[in-house]
Amino acid sequence: MPDTPRTPKAAQTRAAILATALRLFREDGYDRTTMRAVAKEAGVSLGSAYYYFASKEHLVQAFYDELLAEHQAAVEEVLARESGFAARLQGSLEAWLAVAAPHHAFAAQFFRNAADPASPLSPFSAESAPARDGSIALMRRLLDGSDAKVSRALQAQLPDLLWLLQMGVVLFWVYDASDDQRRTRTLVRGLVPLVDRLVRMSRLPVLRGVVDDVLALVTSLRT
Repeated sequence: MPDTPRTPKAAQTRAAILATALRLFREDGYDRTTMRAVAKEAGVSLGSAYYYFASKEHLVQAFYDELLAEHQAAVEEVLARESGFAARLQGSLEAWLAVAAPHHAFAAQFFRNAADPASPLSPFSAESAPARDGSIALMRRLLDGSDAKVSRALQAQLPDLLWLLQMGVVLFWVYDASDDQRRTRTLVRGLVPLVDRLVRMSRLPVLRGVVDDVLALVTSLRT
């Protein structure tokens, strides 16, 4: 299965298969969609579908990668325009909501599988590492170019913590049944100032011990 198609025709075929799969996920549901159905609807042989995507899980991983690329492109304007940490964080979260909005209808179906720690669709799985690492790298850019003043230790760990924050927002969004996921947008607008305040307060001497304890705990959980 080629990670990067070598010809324009191959890239077009791969994109058509992925677009077809996403449409079928929306129309028929993730669990009911089969690779055979994807191949038939995309107008390719089953063997060709498996050549580009070894399984339905690989289709979802490609969707994760595509969503990340769209999010990165949307955030570029925010990073170029804003230097404030809060404005950058809010802009990034709102940009994710905007690019993910067309896929909200079947997001809960993905989450049923992604919630399983053993599933390759889990955001914490080895298979999801490229999308996860890309999202954390984007959070690092957001932080490094901002006006936030944090300790060196927190500077190293904060992008990972911000990604976990985004995962919490995503989970809320998945189950948000309000029109245009209005409640999720309200959550972001209320949450970002709190995070900004906590980040700025982390430099206060009275809180440094607590911050160090939290970072030590995060480090221990990774080992």
